[in-house]
Amino acid sequence: MGAPDRVTPGTRKGADMAERIRVVVAKPGLDGHDRGAKVVARALRDAGMEVVYTGLHQTPEQIVATAIQEDADAVGLSVLSGAHMTLFKRVSELLAERGADDIVLFGGGIIPESDIAELRELGVAHIFTPGATTASIVDWVRANVATSVS
Repeated sequence: MGAPDRVTPGTRKGADMAERIRVVVAKPGLDGHDRGAKVVARALRDAGMEVVYTGLHQTPEQIVATAIQEDADAVGLSVLSGAHMTLFKRVSELLAERGADDIVLFGGGIIPESDIAELRELGVAHIFTPGATTASIVDWVRANVATSVS
């Protein structure tokens, strides 16, 4: 569980330039399949966002700590293990406990349609199910994650 990999280098822009959207992409729990998370991270990066990929087997506590440390605008969780209800709930709770509930929480993976409404009630802004395109994810992040000018 080393340091997160920065997919794009750089820091926030200066006072005269718009800031880039910062997204932490994370693989919580015991799920060891991260190809999709890496594809999404790359698509967000290629769309001009700053992306930090946390790596495999992250705890909700590690994910939230990274999001706060990196001054993230959003956290995207990739969950294929079936533990989505527990993992999304815990990340949402920790964000609120740390006063970071302004960080947009979204995600995707193998998540039944029947669980999506409950995840939304837990504070998850959006769930991308299998078959979602990287373009639709990029477009959603751009439309739903607030950025500001320094």
